[in-house]
Amino acid sequence: MNGAQAGPAGHDLLARTAELVDIASVSHHERALADHIEARLVARPALAVERVGDNVVARTDLARPYRLILAGHLDTVPPNGNERARIEGDVVHGLGASDMKAGLAVFLELAERLDEPAVDLSFVFYAGEEVEARHNGLGHLAAVRPELLAGDAAVLGEPTGAVIEAGCQGTMRLQAELVGARAHSARPWMGVNAVHRLAPLLEVVAGYHGRRPVLDGCEYAEALQAVAVEGGVAANVVPDRARLTLNHRFAPDRSPEQAERHLRELLGPALGAGDSLEVVDVAPGARPGLDHPLLQTLIARSEMPVRAKLGWTDVARFAALGIPACNLGPGDPTLAHHADERVERVPLEATWAALADLVEHGPEGV
Repeated sequence: MNGAQAGPAGHDLLARTAELVDIASVSHHERALADHIEARLVARPALAVERVGDNVVARTDLARPYRLILAGHLDTVPPNGNERARIEGDVVHGLGASDMKAGLAVFLELAERLDEPAVDLSFVFYAGEEVEARHNGLGHLAAVRPELLAGDAAVLGEPTGAVIEAGCQGTMRLQAELVGARAHSARPWMGVNAVHRLAPLLEVVAGYHGRRPVLDGCEYAEALQAVAVEGGVAANVVPDRARLTLNHRFAPDRSPEQAERHLRELLGPALGAGDSLEVVDVAPGARPGLDHPLLQTLIARSEMPVRAKLGWTDVARFAALGIPACNLGPGDPTLAHHADERVERVPLEATWAALADLVEHGPEGV
């Protein structure tokens, strides 16, 4: 890898990650970690630090040609016997190690170790990512202090295994409610079983083959899954209502309106008079946005692989603000929220090296 050294001299990113893991920060309880991060950032004279609730923003003001945003969420899911960090060799285990305290450790080291960055920096540490969107700290900042999120490009420290993941797919949750008519289960011909009526709808969903569009060299993969079923009145009653909850992941070349129209056309033939299909939650995706000089330089000099982000992340929030963004973090996304959540030294140091090189040297020709 070109550019910066593999890890911050004299600092152990595994130990730094373990330190953050040991500060509990389950969603809605991020204050202790926000206090810790704020105290560390305030100690850096070059940073202007602002606290908005449990969101902490630190910014340089060096009149550089570009401003790079480095953003990561503070919260974790509830513990599963993994509250405390444990270091074994070159691996740190513990709640949030992958998602995403390893990414936070890298960002904090950048804030504390690089005194003369070639780009202006905004470090955004925010609460409420793992819960409902109304609690999301980035959303709160965009609403009450949008100037704190101003920048030219952003890197979100979501776990990617030290691979650059471009953009993100949109996500939509829908509920289909099918109607029937109650009757005694001994005389089912007197009624209409709404649960049985789910069968044609489930057949359509199970046979769904989503598009795989390629955008800026990144292949996305659309999907449709049944994620919950409700129905039934009593053990001897033919049910007159059944509800199916669906989750649709749609590529960022489609708007939420286009995705909804597509699903209504797909599922409509399996629905009858009196049935309903309602969108109950939706978040748009984000195009790759990799043509910005900051992100182009990150890709070129780090030599990291680039792939599409198939899940949804807060990259979409930056895209909505007109800020191109990508996902890059040391954690393994397949280990997020697992009881044996962990992160290894190699992706930690690779993420550090890639971002330190970009911050120290800036884009080519600048």
